[in-house]
Amino acid sequence: MKNVTLFLFLVVVAVLFGAHDLIAQPPPPALPQDVTQAPIDGGLAILALSGGAYALKKIRGSKK
Repeated sequence: MKNVTLFLFLVVVAVLFGAHDLIAQPPPPALPQDVTQAPIDGGLAILALSGGAYALKKIRGSKK
């Protein structure tokens, strides 16, 4: 039992010290300022309308 406790303690300590290295990474490089963003309007509107139609169908179907 003593060996298991010691092993678990060492694993926890190793994970804690290993996680510090993951957090300490430098931030990603900044994007250039002249890049235009992609619009998200056509596909999102179709998805919202189809979701609304599906919800309306489910609501009307549950009343029968």
